[in-house]
This record gives sequence, structure tokens and C-alpha cells, in this order.
Amino acid sequence: MGKKRIVSGMRPTGQLHLGNLHGALTNWIALQNHGEYDCFYFVADWHALTSDYAATEKIKSSTVDIFVDWLSAGLDPQMSTLFIQSSVKEHAELFLLLSMITPLAWLERNPTYKELKEELAQKDLSTFGFLGYPVLMAADIILYKAYGVPVGVDQLPHVELTREIARRFNYLYADIFPVPEALLTDVPKILGTDGRKMSKSYNNSIFISDKGNELKNKVASMFTDPQRQRKSDPGRPELCNVYTFHQLYSEPETVAEIATACRRAAIGCTECKKRLAEAISEGMKPIHEKREYYLNHLKDVEEIIEDGNIRARRIASETLLEAREMMKINHGL
Repeated sequence: MGKKRIVSGMRPTGQLHLGNLHGALTNWIALQNHGEYDCFYFVADWHALTSDYAATEKIKSSTVDIFVDWLSAGLDPQMSTLFIQSSVKEHAELFLLLSMITPLAWLERNPTYKELKEELAQKDLSTFGFLGYPVLMAADIILYKAYGVPVGVDQLPHVELTREIARRFNYLYADIFPVPEALLTDVPKILGTDGRKMSKSYNNSIFISDKGNELKNKVASMFTDPQRQRKSDPGRPELCNVYTFHQLYSEPETVAEIATACRRAAIGCTECKKRLAEAISEGMKPIHEKREYYLNHLKDVEEIIEDGNIRARRIASETLLEAREMMKINHGL
């Protein structure tokens, strides 16, 4: 019996930040290194068009940046298939086929549809592409007959809709698509510098590439426990985003020391942030060194992408041919 296949993707809407690193990428690397899974990870550039169709100039450069960050963080092209969605045209054709059988009501009840429209209220998202992006997502996943999709709890509705679409195809035509499982991951709550969800659209992100003064300044601007107006005020580390980052980047004994000192008002927020910036800088050092290498060897990155595209196309073309045959729309007489 072969390895279980895992599929997931990221939209190239800008630089990756620490929320992306800890919310998804770290888990992708763990699944890759587990040995039990055959991992397919792709840059979802068509998905980027659902919200950024009017400003596409950054998609190409962001795509390269994402691959550089992936490789620097630890994704291994020898162990995982890394590719670009739009380079595998079968995604688009399966999306078309699935859109023919997906009830409109399924898309309209998608809970994240309204949430994203509110979060991106400055953009006109009253488009077919934005409403139908869960169908493209379903195509992305079942095209590779995926066993599972690693997601946080907030993305469960997306996977459930994919499961419904797969079951509907199997019922109407033939049982060819596995119904994928949601592989729930324990995603740490990574907030941006202003205390809201870390997001490029909020301009509150600490990027994977940030270092030196850029990193120090962003950490210095981080929102802390609002109860602490003065250094003499006792703090509540469990409510402080700076402390959350210490739990990710500082040694356990340092985390315990800071928690105690904060509650006793024995350390001020400025000193706490300074120590955090140093811890993040040290923790990200191996990634930054690899980023420097790949940025100076972009030809290697291009070759990795093309190899991944070829490997992905090989499987995608077989699956699409099977789907077309089941729907009786194959070209042969």
C-alpha cells in the first residue's frame, strides 16, 4: 500500500509572515518529514485572482518569494512535490466540470464567504470567481485523490464542502474520488503587531524575511496587555501577544521567568520586547541564511518548480482523463 497523499496550497498575495510559518508551513514540514505521507504543496495563483484580480502585478514575484520561503523553512523538493497551480491546467478543467454539479446554495452558505468579504471590504468581491473559489479548491484537492488536507479549525467548512462535492460526483458518475479527511492542526494564535489577526491586508505582519532593525521596530510596536499603562502595573502574560511569541521563540526557562516577572511588574514591556526581538532573530537565523542562498540561486528555484510541475501534471492528467470518461465527455469516438 502506497503512502497517503496530502494536498495543500498558499495564495501568492505577498510575502509570507510568521503567522503563515507557524499556522501552516511548520505543519507541512512535519507531515513531509513524518514518512507516512506523499505531500503535494502548491502556490495557488488562480486563487489569488479571486481577490486580487484588479492588481495582479505582485502575483509573479510573490510566487517566487513563497518558494524561497518554503525551501528556506525546510520543505524538501526530494520529499514533497512543490508546484504552481496555473502550470497544471487540469486544475482549471476539473474546476469547470465540478462547477456543473455544485449547487449554488452550497456556495452561498459557506461561512467564510461573508467573513472574507467583510475583511476585504475595500475590494469589489461580487464576482463569480470569488463565490466559486471553494469549487476550485475542491478540484485542487481531489485532482490528486488526496487522503487528507491539513487545516486549522477555521478552514473546516472548506474541507467539508470539498467532501460534499466529491461525494456528489461519485454518486452521479462513478466512485473514483476518495472523500478527503480534514487533518486538524493545533494552530497557535498568531496575532499581528496591532493585536488583530496577522494579515497582509491589515499591514500588521512580521514577515519571514524581516531581520535587523526592521524586525526590532516591528516587535517594538507590538500591542501588549492594555492593563499595563506603566512599568509598575502587574501584567497578564496570558493575554499578551508578546508573551505568545516568547512561547514560540524563547527557551522554556526564559518563558517561565518572563511570565513571573510580568505578573510581578519586575520587567517592563520595552525590555520584554527587546528580548523577544533577539529571540526571534536567533530562531530565524537558519531560515534567513537559507533565504540568502536561494535568492542568490534563483535558477535552482526555477528548476525545482518546473520539476514539481511535471510531477504534478503526471498525476493530474491521469485523474482528469478518468473523470472525463466517467462523465462520458472524452474526445475519443
